[in-house]
Amino acid sequence: KFRAARRIWARKMRDEFGAKNPKSWMVRFHTQTAGVSLTAQQPENNIVRTAFEAMAAVLGGTQSLHTNSFDEALALPSDFAARIARNTQLILSEETGVTDVVDPLGGSYYVEALTASLVAEAQTLIDEVEALGGMTKAIEAGMPKLRIEESAARRQARIDRGQETIVGVNKYQADDPQQVDVRDIDNTAVREAQVAGIEKIKASRDESATQAALRALEDGARGEGNLLALSIDAARARATVGEISDALERAFGRYKAEVRAISGVYGAGYDGDEGFERIVADVAAFAEAQGRRPRMMVAKLGQDGHDRGAKVIATAFADIGFDVDIGPLFQTPEEAARDAMENDVHVIGVSTHAAGHKTLVPELVAALKAQDGGDILVICGGVIPAQDYDYLFQHGVAAVFGPGTNIPDAAAKILSLLTKARAAA
Repeated sequence: KFRAARRIWARKMRDEFGAKNPKSWMVRFHTQTAGVSLTAQQPENNIVRTAFEAMAAVLGGTQSLHTNSFDEALALPSDFAARIARNTQLILSEETGVTDVVDPLGGSYYVEALTASLVAEAQTLIDEVEALGGMTKAIEAGMPKLRIEESAARRQARIDRGQETIVGVNKYQADDPQQVDVRDIDNTAVREAQVAGIEKIKASRDESATQAALRALEDGARGEGNLLALSIDAARARATVGEISDALERAFGRYKAEVRAISGVYGAGYDGDEGFERIVADVAAFAEAQGRRPRMMVAKLGQDGHDRGAKVIATAFADIGFDVDIGPLFQTPEEAARDAMENDVHVIGVSTHAAGHKTLVPELVAALKAQDGGDILVICGGVIPAQDYDYLFQHGVAAVFGPGTNIPDAAAKILSLLTKARAAA
C-alpha cells in the first residue's frame, strides 16, 4: 500500500500539478500499526502482530511510526506494554538493518506486481472521487466512509464464520486464558486534574491578550486569515483548545456528520449458514410476539472517536433483523438516554474504547431511570478490562461483550435477555 501511495503521489505531483522540485515528489507519512488486529484473547500474540505490521510499514517507506501496545484491546497501555511497543521500533531500527536500504523490496516480482495492482485499483477510486466533485464532495456524500464500513463488515463476517483465521480468537483458543495486568484509570481524578490545570492557566494568563487573540482568530475565520498562524498566536496567549475551537465554530458553525448504515453486507457473508438463519428466525419470532422488531441504539459516549466497531455492530445486527439506530459520536449520557427514549428502543449498546466506561455507563443508566427508561437494557462492548465487568453489572449493565465476540452469538444472548425482560414485565 505504501509503495503504491508513494508512486501515486509522485506521479500526481509531477504530472498533474507540475511540481519541479524532486523533493516535493516524495510523500512523507506517519504510520500506526493496526488497532483492529489487536485481540483481547491471548493478547501476547499482539506483540507478534505489531512487529510484523511495523516491519511492513518500514519496508513500505514510512517516515514516522507508532507501534501499538499489546494490551490495547484490554485497556489503555500499561508502562510494561508501552516499553515493548517502543522496543519493537528500536529493534527494527538498530538490529535488523532494514533502515540501511531505501527500498528493500524493490525488484521483487511479487511485490512489484502487488504495487502495480494497488496503483491501478486506487486510481479507479480516485477517478470516482473526482467524478463526485473532489474529496470534500465525496465525504459529504458519505462515499469513503461507506466503502470502509462495507470492507470492515465483510471481514468481520469472515472472521465470525471462521473463514478467516484469527489465532486465539476463532482458532487455536487457549484452554486456560491468562489474565494480564492492565492500567486502571480513575476518571474522576483525571477530570479533576485537567480542570485544575485549566483553571490555573486561566488565572495566570493575560486575559485581555487572550481575548484579543481569540477575536483575531474569529475575524480571520470569517475572512481569509491564516488560521494556523492565528491559532498558534491564540495558544501562545494561553487560550485553551476549547476556546480556540469555539472561536472557529462561531465563524464556521460545527460540522455534523450524517450517520448512515449499510445493509446486506454482513448477512451476505453468512449466506446458507444454518446458525445465522436460526438467529434471524428467532428475531422474526420475537417481532411476531411483541408486535415489532427488537430495536437497538448503538451509542458512543464521551471523548471516544473510534466508531469502526460500532458501525460493524450496527450493520450486522440490522442484517440479523434488529431495527438499529446509530447515535452520533461524543454524546453525553443524558443525550444518549434522550435519543433512546425518543426512538423507543429496547436496548442501548455502548461501544467504548477510551476507558470512560466506569464513569459514563453508570451515568447513562441513571439518566435512563430519570427519564422513566429503566426498562431499557444497557449492554457494553469494546475495550473493557475483564476486572471491570462486575463493576458494570453492579451498576445496571445487562451484558458485556469484549473484543473478538462472535456477533451472531451476541445477538442471540441479547435477544434472550430481551425475551426474559419482556416476560417479567
